[in-house]
Formats: sequence, structure tokens, C-alpha cells
Amino acid sequence: MAISKTFLVTGAAGGIGAALCHLLSAEGHRVAAVSREAGRLEGVTAELKIQADCTTAEGVAAMFAQARETFGETPAGLAHCVGNTLLTPLHRTRPEAWADVMRVNLDSAYHTLHGWINGRQRAGGSAVVVSSVVARIGVANHEAIAAAKGGLEALVRSAAASYAHQNLRFNAVAPGLTDTPLTAPLLKSDAFREAATKQYPLAGLQSARDVAGVMAWLLSDEASRLTGQILPVDGGFTSVRPLVK
Repeated sequence: MAISKTFLVTGAAGGIGAALCHLLSAEGHRVAAVSREAGRLEGVTAELKIQADCTTAEGVAAMFAQARETFGETPAGLAHCVGNTLLTPLHRTRPEAWADVMRVNLDSAYHTLHGWINGRQRAGGSAVVVSSVVARIGVANHEAIAAAKGGLEALVRSAAASYAHQNLRFNAVAPGLTDTPLTAPLLKSDAFREAATKQYPLAGLQSARDVAGVMAWLLSDEASRLTGQILPVDGGFTSVRPLVK
């Protein structure tokens, strides 16, 4: 059995974050689940549940303080699952909507990684964040979220280079369209779901469990030689073109 470790999962009330909390807890690890709304953590499997806003330095500082009080350390593993999306072409994207996408996706990653690094220097550890396929391949009407996630991937690679000598690892997953509460409004249309499914070489959509499983592996010792990597979890969407039959 794997040695029990401490983990902190932000955005834990979302589909991917909740699935990851369940996986890590089932493996015997100590998990802190974080959400901006405490009530949304009711059904999440975790030893510690924290209400905090990761888009601010103050929220992140309070989040890690609570984790340290319970675990006796800044968690060795960090999974940053906070995010939102915006499907609007650039000429229709309002400045305030653009700013909100950057705040939730990129600023939250900066504040969260900043706090984690300061707590884990010389102690080692692994962090994984959630990007998107739209940062890797052009998809219409995704300009704001593509820019935010592209910045997130650049942040991951640079942090991996800066802190490798301290045995701190930084990686990301880039899911395709995933069946979660966030995408439920899109997928409630059978026609849209069918059309979306046909985009992927491996038929079907990603589940939250599919993405969480890859994240759990990246956080584990089995991935100890991986850092600065962005792993697409997208059924081959960004890398292959199947035969048309």
C-alpha cells in the first residue's frame, strides 16, 4: 500500500476536483478539499473542508494556514482545479468578462502556486493544475479561456524549471470537453452532445474520473520523473486524425 501523504485540492466542489478527492482519499491519503462555497463541499470525500477564495492572496494564505493546522505541514501534493469558461468570440468579449476569466483561471493559479511553493521549499512535492485542449489547438469562440489556459501552461513550465532543484514538480492536464456540472448546460442538448462526441478519435466524452485518474497519477511517486509536462486527456483530439469511415 502506498504511504499516506497530504494533499490539497482546490475547486473541489467541481466534477474533476470532487472525483480527485475521492480517488486520493480511497488510496488512504489525507485530503483537504477547498471551495469558495462551503455548502458545495457537503458530498466531497475529504478529511478537511476549507472555504476559501483562491483568486486572492488573502484567501490562499488562509487556506494553507488551515491545512497546516490540521496536517502539520503545507500539503505535499497540490491539485488546482479552479476554473470557469467563456464561449464568446473575441469581438463580443466584454472587458469585464475577459478580466473575470483571467482572474478565475490564471490569477488563482498564480496565488495558489505562490503559496504552495513558499510552504514546500526544500521539502519537495508535486503540483498539478487543470488546463484545456483549447490552449493547445485553436477552437472557435474560445479566445479568452484559451489565453488564460495558455498562460497557465507557461506558468507550469517555468515553475518546473525554477524549482526542479528543490524537487518540486509542476505538471498540468489539458482535458477535452468533459462531462461535469460546469459543462452540463452545453451537454443537455442531445444534438450538441452527439456532435461533440464525434470530434474525438476515441468516441465519447471525458468523464471527471478519467481526468482525475491522470491527475492522481501525476501527483504520485510513479510520476516522479515528470515535470513541466502538459498531458492532454482528450481522446486524441489534439494529436491524431483517425480514418474517416
